[in-house]
Amino acid sequence: MTGTTTDYGAFMEKFILPTVPTSSPLNRLTFAVKDIFDMEGYVSGFGNPDWLRTHAAATSTAPAVSALLNAGAICLGRTVMDEMAYSINGENVHYGTPVNPCAPDRVPGGSSSGSAVAVGAELVDFSLGTDTGGSVRVPASYCGIFGFRPSHGVVSTEGVIPMAQSFDTVGWFARDPVTLNRVGQILLQLPNEKLVQPSQVLIAEDCFKLFSIPSTRVTNVIAASIEKLSGGQILQPVNLGDYVESKVPSLNHFMENDTENEEFSIKSLTALSAAMRLLQRFEFKKNHGEWVSTVKPNLGPGLSERILDALNTSGEHIGACESVKTQLQEALAALLGENGVIVIPTVPGPPPKLQTETTSLETFRARAFSLLSIAGVSGFCQVTIPLGKYNGLPVSVSLMAKHGSDGFLLNLVEALYPTMKEQVEIVEKLSN
Repeated sequence: MTGTTTDYGAFMEKFILPTVPTSSPLNRLTFAVKDIFDMEGYVSGFGNPDWLRTHAAATSTAPAVSALLNAGAICLGRTVMDEMAYSINGENVHYGTPVNPCAPDRVPGGSSSGSAVAVGAELVDFSLGTDTGGSVRVPASYCGIFGFRPSHGVVSTEGVIPMAQSFDTVGWFARDPVTLNRVGQILLQLPNEKLVQPSQVLIAEDCFKLFSIPSTRVTNVIAASIEKLSGGQILQPVNLGDYVESKVPSLNHFMENDTENEEFSIKSLTALSAAMRLLQRFEFKKNHGEWVSTVKPNLGPGLSERILDALNTSGEHIGACESVKTQLQEALAALLGENGVIVIPTVPGPPPKLQTETTSLETFRARAFSLLSIAGVSGFCQVTIPLGKYNGLPVSVSLMAKHGSDGFLLNLVEALYPTMKEQVEIVEKLSN
């Protein structure tokens, strides 16, 4: 059964997978799964009809999906995604673009578009996606819901079609922080731990200069929530770009001497994005170059050019990319210390309009990947938190914590969000 207007075009196919009732908090909750996960008896379509046509049904189910089924959750089907996971827009020329329930004339974000829409439209309680370059964080922001990108390597990616293994993660969406946390406890195999107070909360002031809405609309909400929970003394400003530039010397390989658009960019984070995208292209080519060259799949506009770029990528500078990863992990771990958090915009602004010309989105995309590459390259965990609307369009913020601090971050968001929600309601009333 293909997507229809009644399901916002979120689903590729609807079905119910067998589950066992349990005493888990996820028992009887419903979820959907991105069309990139193996589910026994079904073909993972990877967002492209030619992939679907040339691959056999899975003989087993991905461990991440099995863990949720074993916790008593009910899978309602698989969801639409961007072709080969190679876009953050959420548009799919073959299967249609899932309708953003928060802003129907705007893109839903990708590549986990259908999974985000299914949650945002209240078709399921939560959903699974993947995040390589931003594919959970972006659609969560655009659809006004919570999204979690875990620390790299902590949730099994077995039975998930790879995009670029250096960055691939299994992430998830929910409409509230309690469900987000409960899903995390299952996927991360965490005990139900008590809240640990953050040691410091660093607001990346330079990153908020990339934001197209007034930064205080977000930072004031964060500050008030942190002050109520932990006291204002742990709030500190930081210039993240300068810190990264001073601590990650391998970024020099990717630095550009372009001063024309300085107001729109942070030099070190632009370089970080370039390193991430180079390694991503290189690994995508290793994973799928042979299939693309042999099958010559029908690819949507923009995608064919991007994939051709990947197929033409050489191994030059790949060693430098690996050095950047190591140095960034060490630098950010030192900056955060134990139980520190960085606050950044998830994306530079509201979701773009549907079918916007790619060229007019170049600045937006460059800024987006500058922000998204921080967790992408470091492998740190990041949560996208919805903060209502500004001028009728969804707004979000992201908190990031060091690798392995996933449980701490999920607990923190659950504790902070009631005050955040109150603050957002106050701000929205004042602006009406």
